Amino acid sequence: MTRIARVFAEKPKVLVAYVTAGDPTPERTPALVEALERGGADLIELGVPFSDPVADGPIIQRAGDRALRAGTTLAKVLEIARCIRRRSEIPLLLFTYLNPVIRYGLDRLAADAKAAGIDGCLLTDASVEEAGSYVDAMRAAGLDTVFLAAPTSTPRRLELVAKFSSGFVYLVSRMGVTGEQSSVSAGVKPLIEAVRAVTTLPLAVGFGVSRPEHVAELSAADGVVVGSAFMRIIEEHGNSPDLESRIESFTRELKGGFTAR
Repeated sequence: MTRIARVFAEKPKVLVAYVTAGDPTPERTPALVEALERGGADLIELGVPFSDPVADGPIIQRAGDRALRAGTTLAKVLEIARCIRRRSEIPLLLFTYLNPVIRYGLDRLAADAKAAGIDGCLLTDASVEEAGSYVDAMRAAGLDTVFLAAPTSTPRRLELVAKFSSGFVYLVSRMGVTGEQSSVSAGVKPLIEAVRAVTTLPLAVGFGVSRPEHVAELSAADGVVVGSAFMRIIEEHGNSPDLESRIESFTRELKGGFTAR
């Protein structure tokens, strides 16, 4: 059982926190992950900055740009993971796009990610219909493969997502890119029901989840994913010595949403 599978098995609800590795600097990312964990985050999505992040909204796009300007590469993100792993057993999910993986080498990434302490991978723009070789390489290394299910996913695609996913299934709550929203999309409930019908894997809802009340609303899911709200704090306070304490405090607020129902 991977760390990802274990945390969903052991926790009644899981808070997944996304952070763009390398923002504001690669050296600071491990401390931010520690702050997230102290605040109650159960699983970390370690985002690889990419120049063409088609699934990401403005906040995470700017975070990726800052991280790239700070010299963050996929290899550097694996170094960051090794640093985190020396001090923490929190599950780490590598969140990236297909292009950096192809350039790095699929088999090489699977081996190096495992050695760095990564527990799974999510390729945002990988087509599940063509995922066989990717899944085989990751599974051979003992890594989970997380795929996205969206409100527009066809029944056939949901079946494939269920077939090729391990650890959990990431449910995209709404159409469009990532970003903070004022409310949870009405399409989430039917999506949860549709995916529950084809898999027993845990389900985590992301895209637009940014407030404790959103967390409370998503009680039908096994977890929630928050990203842009954290990256906004980093954007606004990246040069501040109290950045980590701000991240920790906000994480604790979000986690409180699980008990606010």
